[in-house]
Amino acid sequence: MSVGDVSIIDAGEAHLAGITTIFNHAVRETFSIWSEAETTVEQRRNWMAGRRQAGFPVLAAIDPGRTAVLGYGSFGVFRDFPGYAKTVEHSVYVAPDAQRRGVGAAILAELIKRAKGMGMDTMVGAVDSANTGSMALHTKAGFELQGTLKGVGRKFGKRLDLAFLVKAL
Repeated sequence: MSVGDVSIIDAGEAHLAGITTIFNHAVRETFSIWSEAETTVEQRRNWMAGRRQAGFPVLAAIDPGRTAVLGYGSFGVFRDFPGYAKTVEHSVYVAPDAQRRGVGAAILAELIKRAKGMGMDTMVGAVDSANTGSMALHTKAGFELQGTLKGVGRKFGKRLDLAFLVKAL
């Protein structure tokens, strides 16, 4: 899939360093990932292999002229019980210098397309409720806020609220 000057492709080995950089930036600088522990390329490689082995996509947004990773996304099991077999939970992360350029929307659109293609019924996004950019991205893509769990997360000494955004596929 291409949107403007961005292509959404299946991520591979060549994209792991960029994915790791984006992940670690989110860990250090944002409340998007509720962890204060950075990751390594090897840990991201294992994560990608696990997603692929389970049949789930890992996508990268690249600038075709530079092949730099501008963002990435994936989805996987929402809850590990048979009753949730047709529901997936997704994540989308965009490099700071690529934000507000449609990169996140392009990744999310492709994730939705892939989930539908796999016969999924529902997609869930779990978002820091104070992340107005992510909340707007999901709303624009047709997700509905279906609940907020107050104070369930902590990062940088701050209590965080988790918003559940849901899209029927």
